[in-house]
Amino acid sequence: MNLRLPMYLALLFMTSTGFAQDDTRQKVEFPQMVQQHMLANMRDHLLALSEIQALMAVADYDKAAQIAEQRLGLSSLDNHGAAHMAQMMPKEMQEIGSEMHKAASQFAISVVDAGASGDLKPALNDLSKLMQQCVACHAAFRVH
Repeated sequence: MNLRLPMYLALLFMTSTGFAQDDTRQKVEFPQMVQQHMLANMRDHLLALSEIQALMAVADYDKAAQIAEQRLGLSSLDNHGAAHMAQMMPKEMQEIGSEMHKAASQFAISVVDAGASGDLKPALNDLSKLMQQCVACHAAFRVH
């Protein structure tokens, strides 16, 4: 399990209960164009995750895998301009992003396997690992 998840839960609790006075996430400055590109990528990542869950609900595992790999996985890096943006990120942010893309590719494999085996547990575990990377990044960083 990702060690950053408990930090996120603590941050979420503190924010939702009014205990957090300041946003303690690291502020990451990007040029305006890069910031807008990154935010658009993240919105598409969220949309892709929603589409994946909907496809899993109707047992269309191959399509879920295709979306995971093409829009989130290692195959998506060129489309997102990841190499260009990564140069401007703090090292930990780069690492979380890389792990997210790797986790998406692993999920793409395991969700296809789920279609063949009928066992969704490994795919759901891999989907959780993917989402934990999103949570870890959003808990640690804020883009400006």
